[in-house]
Amino acid sequence: MKLCMQRIWSKGQQAIMLLMALALCVGLAIADPADALYILTGTSESAIILDSAADTAEAKDFSSQLITLGSRGGDSELTLSSGQTVTIHHNGAVVSAKAREETVSDLLNRLHLDISPLEMIAVDLSGSGAELTIASELTYYDTVEEPVEYETQRVYSADLPKGQEMVTQEGVNGTRTAVYEVVWSEGALLSRQFVEELESTAVDEIITCGTGVSSVSSGDRISQVSKNDNGSGVLTFASGATMRFSAAKSMTATAYTAGYGGADYCTATGTTVRVGTVAVDKRVIPLGTRMYIVSNDGSVIYGMAVAEDTGVRGNVIDLYYDTYEQCINFGRRGCTVYLLED
Repeated sequence: MKLCMQRIWSKGQQAIMLLMALALCVGLAIADPADALYILTGTSESAIILDSAADTAEAKDFSSQLITLGSRGGDSELTLSSGQTVTIHHNGAVVSAKAREETVSDLLNRLHLDISPLEMIAVDLSGSGAELTIASELTYYDTVEEPVEYETQRVYSADLPKGQEMVTQEGVNGTRTAVYEVVWSEGALLSRQFVEELESTAVDEIITCGTGVSSVSSGDRISQVSKNDNGSGVLTFASGATMRFSAAKSMTATAYTAGYGGADYCTATGTTVRVGTVAVDKRVIPLGTRMYIVSNDGSVIYGMAVAEDTGVRGNVIDLYYDTYEQCINFGRRGCTVYLLED
């Protein structure tokens, strides 16, 4: 089977022009280098044009894997310039020769190089000379321009309630410059794998997902505290939920329960005491303030709380517990009190 190649053009600047020849023949005889399909790749535009005498069905099937963009007609085969230095690597040996205004096939025939039916010829024209590599397995990198769809990124924000989403940037499809690793082995295309994206005009779609909540369960724990310069910040919990706080105070905490020390079941604001009720000095923390409280050593997580009672003075809070024993166990501790935003 004989496939001929017309001249191939590439418009990419600083392109590394890789000319591959796939020796295709049947029978036990040594392959003629002229019986080959030549393939040229570049960095921005490259193509092959098969001679009309070739088997068009097979040509289309083969070229669909290698052609990238456009083409122009030309000579029947690549011609080496007279006096051009050609270096040939084959079976571990290196041969140097001067071209005589001849095709690659003519050169190989003149040098009496035997090429097996399953060997291929890679011609590197990136330098002043030509470098030929003849092997049964060849790898090269093909740089192509191709259409690309936009990707979707999700970002998380405490400014949106948990469960809400909104598109904050519309996605736009574009084109990209991509590099593929192409491997040929024993006359067959073995693989074509994406290596990297050099640049892209596509614009990502950005979806903002809300994480903000007004409260968390007693089993949830703080995984991260993000603070701003003004003292405000965001509490991020193990569940992924977030709560904003306006300030974080370091305070001394004690504990109380109804029926001991004159404590009643009704708070100063008229609510019934429960775990989460906190007595405060309303000059330090206004009544009705929502809080999240943890001990400074992390051993006690009181959690969600509301300033609903009074009876303490200064930088002190009194935490309600259901039993006197719990109050004794808590004792007196340094705590961080996060004042939550509404």
